[in-house]
Amino acid sequence: MESSSRSRSHAGSMEENTMAIIDAAGAKDTQDTDDDRMAFLEAVRASSIVPESGTAPTNKMFEAIFQILKVGKSLELIMASYQLLNELDKCFPRAYLSNVDKSNSSCTALLEPVVVKEAWSPFSLGSDATCGERQTANKNSGGPLDSSGFHLLIQNIVKVTDEMNSQALNIKSLGNMFVFQYLVNVLEGDFLPRNSMYKETMNWTLLRESLINMLLIMELDMSKKKADMQGHTTRADGVRTPLVEIIIDELTYNEDILSPFLQVFNEPKWKLEIALQYFWKYIGKPSVRTRRSNGPTEDATFGGLLKYFSNNTNTKNIIRKIGTEVAQLLLAHAFQAYLSLSSEQQSVKGISNSKEDASISSLEICKNMISAFNSFRGKDGHMEILPLGKEALFTAATILSTK
Repeated sequence: MESSSRSRSHAGSMEENTMAIIDAAGAKDTQDTDDDRMAFLEAVRASSIVPESGTAPTNKMFEAIFQILKVGKSLELIMASYQLLNELDKCFPRAYLSNVDKSNSSCTALLEPVVVKEAWSPFSLGSDATCGERQTANKNSGGPLDSSGFHLLIQNIVKVTDEMNSQALNIKSLGNMFVFQYLVNVLEGDFLPRNSMYKETMNWTLLRESLINMLLIMELDMSKKKADMQGHTTRADGVRTPLVEIIIDELTYNEDILSPFLQVFNEPKWKLEIALQYFWKYIGKPSVRTRRSNGPTEDATFGGLLKYFSNNTNTKNIIRKIGTEVAQLLLAHAFQAYLSLSSEQQSVKGISNSKEDASISSLEICKNMISAFNSFRGKDGHMEILPLGKEALFTAATILSTK
C-alpha cells in the first residue's frame, strides 16, 4: 500500500516537472516551441524508458505526446513522438498475457489476460465516453479519436495519393500517416492478446471490450458471429453490418473493381470468404445453424458451393444473375485461396462459421471445380474461359493426375 502511494506520488511529481516544459512552450509554432516539445519528449523517455524500472507516464503526459504527433510541424517531432509512443506501449502495454502460478493446478503456470483499465488510450470509444466528450475529442486536433475521427483520418490519408501525384508530400500528410500507423499498432496490441485468450477460454467479453470491436475488423466479425451462434453474445453487443458484407455490397454494385480487388487482396482466408459470400448473396442464404443448435453448417463451405453447381437449374440461375465471367473469376480466386490454405495446412474451420466436410478431399474439390466450369460452358455455349480460369483448371487437372 505504501509502495503504491509512493508510486502515485512519483508519477504526480514526474507529470508536474515534465508538463512544465511543454506548458512553457505555449500555443505558438516557433523554433523555441519545437525545442521545448523535443525536450519534453526526451524528459519522458529519460524517466520512463531509460531506467530499468521506469515509471509509466500519466494519462495527461500520454495525451501531450499524442498531440505532438498529431499537430507536429516538423519531421523530427513527428518521428520522435511516434517512436516514443510505440516504445511506451511496449514497456507499459494496455493488454497482455501474464504467467500466473496455480499451486492447485496440474500446470505450474497459466496464462491470464491482464487489461489495464485506467491506461490512456488514443481512442474515445464505447460507453465510457459520453457523446459530448467524443464531440470535443473530434474538434480538438490533438485529442483522442472516436470512430468518426478515425474515419476522417483515413479519408485524409486517401487524399495523399493525389498530393503525391501533384507535389511533394507535405509534413501534415506525412504526420497523418504516422498517426494512422500508430493507431493500428495500438489496435493490434490490444486485440492480439485478447483474441489469443478468447480462443482458449471462449470468453466473448474479452473481445467485446477490445478497441477493435468499435472499428469493424473482419477477424472480430467472424469471432463475434461464432460467439453469437453459440449463444455467448447479448443485446449489449449491439448490431452493425460486418466489414465483409460492406465490401461485398461495394463489389456487387461496382463489378468493374471486382477483378482488380481480388488480384491485390492476397489474404487467402478472407479472399475465400468474400468469394463465398458473394455467391451466397445471389444464390440465397444457405441452411444455417440456429442459435445454440448442435452441429456445423456444411453448405456454406467451398465444397458445398461447388456441389451447388452440380445441379443444372442452380447453374442456370447463378449465370443469369451474375454472368459466366464473374462466376469464373470468383471460382478461380476461391480455388486459389483454398489451395493456399491447404498448403499452409490450415483448417478451413472458422470460414463461414463451419469447417470443410472431412469427406470432401482436395481431390473431390478439384473434380467438382472442373465440373462447375463444364456446367458453366454447358449453359453458355459462347462462354470463353478467362486466363485465370484456365490456370485454375490446369492446376486442378494436374493435382488429379498426380494422385
